[in-house]
Amino acid sequence: MTTAGAGRVDEASRLVAAAPRDVYRALVDRDALAAWLPPDGMSGRFERFDLRPGGGYRMVLAYDDPQADPGKTGEGTDVVDVAIVDLVPGRRVVQQVDFASDDPAFAGTMTMTWTVEPADDGARVTVRATGVPSGISPEDHATGMASSLAHLDAHVTSRS
Repeated sequence: MTTAGAGRVDEASRLVAAAPRDVYRALVDRDALAAWLPPDGMSGRFERFDLRPGGGYRMVLAYDDPQADPGKTGEGTDVVDVAIVDLVPGRRVVQQVDFASDDPAFAGTMTMTWTVEPADDGARVTVRATGVPSGISPEDHATGMASSLAHLDAHVTSRS
């Protein structure tokens, strides 16, 4: 779901057939994040990782085919600096995300809120993005968020 306008909000949700605690753990674990967060067509690695309120991480996302997409940062990569705003154990992760890019279309801080809620068949995971840079199209963002949620689902359920 995307809400248009100056206060653009992009949101995606998925039911994961796993315990909410296991889903939350994958949202805050370095190895798990590196495995599931990159959307289809990308891989990721951390340059730093300190996941606590006031901490954060820097992740380099590399396109599998850098010729097809030069990336926001260049040379087939998107580099993101993430500040952790809030952690509610078992329930929510709030992040402020900045892209390392010279392109003003990717400037600004995007807030991403990951919420885990108990559901009959596991956990409902919702990611909500506000302050999305104009250079990220709603369609591309919806595709990327859905892909990351599918990877999260596969990662967590393969370990349950």
